[in-house]
Amino acid sequence: MADHFQLRLVDSRMLAPTVRHLAFERADGQPLAFVPGQFLQIHFHYDDGMPTKRSYSVGTVGDGSSPVRRIEIAVSYVEGGAATKLLGELPLGGTVDASGPYGRFCLQDADVHPRYLLLATGTGVTPYRAMLPKLEKLLAAGDREVVLLYGARNETELLYGEEFEAFAQAHPGFTFHGCLSRQPRAVPRPNDRSGHVQGVLAELAPRADRDIAYLCGNPDMVDAAFNALKEYGLPVAQIRREKYISSR
Repeated sequence: MADHFQLRLVDSRMLAPTVRHLAFERADGQPLAFVPGQFLQIHFHYDDGMPTKRSYSVGTVGDGSSPVRRIEIAVSYVEGGAATKLLGELPLGGTVDASGPYGRFCLQDADVHPRYLLLATGTGVTPYRAMLPKLEKLLAAGDREVVLLYGARNETELLYGEEFEAFAQAHPGFTFHGCLSRQPRAVPRPNDRSGHVQGVLAELAPRADRDIAYLCGNPDMVDAAFNALKEYGLPVAQIRREKYISSR
C-alpha cells in the first residue's frame, strides 16, 4: 500500500518558460524510498471541493539503493490548470499532500540488451535524470550503450539539457541527442538533430537483438515511436512506455 505524507517546498525555479522545477522534503522529516522511474501523486481539491490528484515523476538523482531527503519534480504550465495554480503559487515552506511512490517505468536488472534507447519529450525526461547514477553503473561495465533522444521545440525547452550534456561528456557510452522540431540552437551542437524524436530513430537502426527502449512523454510521440520500434522488429516486451497527459 502506498505511503501518504505531506511535502514541504524547499526550492522553486523555472527550468523553461513554461516548466517549473520544485524541490520538496517530507514534512515528517522522513526520507523517501523510491526506484528511479517511479512517480508521486499530489492530492488537492478543486475550488468546488471535489478531490483530485496529479502524477509527477521523481526527478531526484539517485540510484534507488538508499532513500532521499530531497524530492524533485518538474511541473508544466497548463492554461487554467488547477495544479499549475496550486504548485506555481506555493510559497517556500508551503505544504501539499502526496502519496507514493508508484509505477514500474524503471530500469530492470534482468535487462541484458547491450543498448538502451531512451526517448522523451517535455517533462517526460525527468525519470531519466533520476536514472543517471544507475546508468553510470551500467556503463562502467563497458558492455552497454545508452542513447537519449530528447524532443523539444527549441533549446530553451530542453529541460536539464546541460546536465545530460555533462553526463555524456563524462561517460563515452552515453549519447545525448537534443531533437529540436521548431528552431535549432543559436550555436548548434554536434549531437543536435532536427525534427521529432521518432524521426531520428532511423539513424539509430534499432534491432531486436541489441536494443531495449523506454518511451516517456507526449502520447503522440510515445505511440509513434512505439509503432516505429515494432516495425524495426522490437517485441512489445522490449518497449517500456509512460505517457504524460496534461490535465486541468
